[in-house]
Amino acid sequence: MSMSENSKYIIECENLVKIYKTKDLEVLALQGLDLTIKKGELMAIIGNIGSGKSMLLNMIGGLDRPSAGRLIVDGKDLFKLNEKQLVEYKRNTVGFVWQNNARNLLPYLTAWQNVQLPMQFDNSPIPYDEDAKLQLSNNKKTRALQLLELVGMSHRKNSKLNQLSGGEQQRVAIALALANNPKILLADEPTGSVDIKTANYILDVFRELNRELGTTIIIVTHDRNLSKKVERVVAIRDGKTSSEFIVKQSYADMLSNVSRLDEIESTQDEFVVLDRAGRIQIPAELLGKLDLRGGNKVKMEFSDGKIIITAPDIDTTAVH
Repeated sequence: MSMSENSKYIIECENLVKIYKTKDLEVLALQGLDLTIKKGELMAIIGNIGSGKSMLLNMIGGLDRPSAGRLIVDGKDLFKLNEKQLVEYKRNTVGFVWQNNARNLLPYLTAWQNVQLPMQFDNSPIPYDEDAKLQLSNNKKTRALQLLELVGMSHRKNSKLNQLSGGEQQRVAIALALANNPKILLADEPTGSVDIKTANYILDVFRELNRELGTTIIIVTHDRNLSKKVERVVAIRDGKTSSEFIVKQSYADMLSNVSRLDEIESTQDEFVVLDRAGRIQIPAELLGKLDLRGGNKVKMEFSDGKIIITAPDIDTTAVH
């Protein structure tokens, strides 16, 4: 199925494979990953170190190319873009927020100047977006102030990097990533170096931007706790999409009543992903409850519309 300009999906990954070489061996970072992300979605990708989540983000951002499969972003086949088209794509379609603020900001510029800097390389007018609550200005200084206001940093617009806390720097970095009004904001471990209170505030910033600008936001993290404030969470294990977590109740209702990450309990259902070959990867936490006693075989049966998996000769423990 090819993705059209009018598709509800802004990102479509199909059987995505990434192999990279080190000095001594080849590493299979992604092993046939399948994933679709809707326009305007605020979602998280979680996984342990080495799971392939950051590699996926780099490929969506145009910083790395897949080895095989399909990767369609905003109607563009990233396999087919030449270098000039790829530069244009990175400038206008995606914005990046890194965990390390040294990659995000220039220390000798003020917050206001940092946010204005990417605008100097693109004079394209900001298109009118009927779905966005806030329309960004075509005046570069005004637009930079709008973005600083959205992230709660307009009062520090004339401050330089060494005058800002780590959380404040990260909020300025988010504003900078949105300078040229990208359709997709990619955040790689954006709360990895801040405390829980600051992390909570930064996540609120992402929610506000998603609500006001309609920007598709993808947050990559190893922290499952962080993912409690988004509508959908995709878990990657061993380079493949293994499960998804979807909020049980209304997203709007949930977020309007939550002020702390640790106040949310049991808000998401977990779904194991079935690939095209009919295979699933059972999460380690669930598999551990089966008590397989060192073996690698399980018993499987169909009963009352459910596929039930049990340990051999153990009928009381099941995974649905």
